[in-house]
Amino acid sequence: MSRFGNVQTGPPIEVFALTRAYNADPHPNKVNLGVGAYRTDEGKPWVLPVVRKLEAQLAADETLNKEYMPVLGLDAFSRAAVHMLLGTECPAVIENRALGVQTLSGTGALCVGAMFLQKLLGYDTYYYSQPTWGNHKLVFDTAGFKQGKAYRYWDPVTKGIDFAGMCEDLRNAPENSVIILHGCAHNPTGCDPTQEQWKQIADIMKEKKLFPFFDSAYQGFASGNLEKDSWAVRFFAKEGFELFCAQSFSKNFGLYNERVGNLTVVMSEAELATAVQSQLTLLVRATYSNPPSHGARIVAATLTNKDLFGEWEECIKTMSGRIIQMREALRDRLVKLGTPGTWDHITNQIGMFSFTGLTPQQCQYLVSEHHVYLLSSGRINIAGLTTSNIDFVADALHDAINKFPAA
Repeated sequence: MSRFGNVQTGPPIEVFALTRAYNADPHPNKVNLGVGAYRTDEGKPWVLPVVRKLEAQLAADETLNKEYMPVLGLDAFSRAAVHMLLGTECPAVIENRALGVQTLSGTGALCVGAMFLQKLLGYDTYYYSQPTWGNHKLVFDTAGFKQGKAYRYWDPVTKGIDFAGMCEDLRNAPENSVIILHGCAHNPTGCDPTQEQWKQIADIMKEKKLFPFFDSAYQGFASGNLEKDSWAVRFFAKEGFELFCAQSFSKNFGLYNERVGNLTVVMSEAELATAVQSQLTLLVRATYSNPPSHGARIVAATLTNKDLFGEWEECIKTMSGRIIQMREALRDRLVKLGTPGTWDHITNQIGMFSFTGLTPQQCQYLVSEHHVYLLSSGRINIAGLTTSNIDFVADALHDAINKFPAA
């Protein structure tokens, strides 16, 4: 008998299974609202012009080679990423209490950070929003955390944040629990706390001695404004929190397959940096040894050059602006059709994703009858909407909601 005979088949990853089903569908009017990537109004992936320009420069630079990167990555990239997140006037930056580690995108930053907290600090309980990004639990469980608990977040009645429930759950969390917080453009709901609510969250976490672990996958991509999208992280840092933040450059640079990420660490004392870096070095060495250089060089060059930075800012404004327009277009069409329910939550939400409030039955019907592909949770990628398919999608949603009314 094979040694592998008792291995059970793991559950499919829904978003990838959905894309495979979409790709295999021969229907001419199919629409993919499940993919977690930006699309142009033509429904195509977009390589940012500033990225194309830098790739040409890198290819022509014969001083570059394919030698190993340092274990903690390209220092110029990490410094620039920390400054982009926290701002150069942040006390932690000025006092050298913040450091960055290049990782394999945001997932790698979450993984390295979770392993550090579990193995070095002995933390064993983490909290995630209900709902949250589908990979959060898998990453923290794999890192060795013993308990994963949900804090309330989505209110299906108001189609917004259950803030009272969230606060109550955080108050009941045991000391030294790690709290996963979405820096902006909450995935999957698109609902973010207000600045006043963030202040209340910070007060609770400070009182209960909870550790904030931010996931920042959409800075600049959410609103088009880097400072606005990093407000929560910057506030926590200025309030004196020690914290981790996983940064991804997949969305805001369109570098999905280059795996460009950074783990920002904010400490209470600059003298702690050497020991922390040494332990992070060992964790990275034991997992993937060192990160790739190509995407990191693109990001570092962009963030440290005034002209390139300006070009990039125009790109993120283009992407965030198109998404905002598609939100308004979908809401307006559903209202015009007289679709049951209220639809202002689509435009009140922010970022690439919208938690529509659709039921699993309605979602399945949309896939099987209209060839509109979306997750069973009702999450859609607004960037999958275009001026050529918006009417088709709105009509399909209208049909599904009328055919299977929510209880």
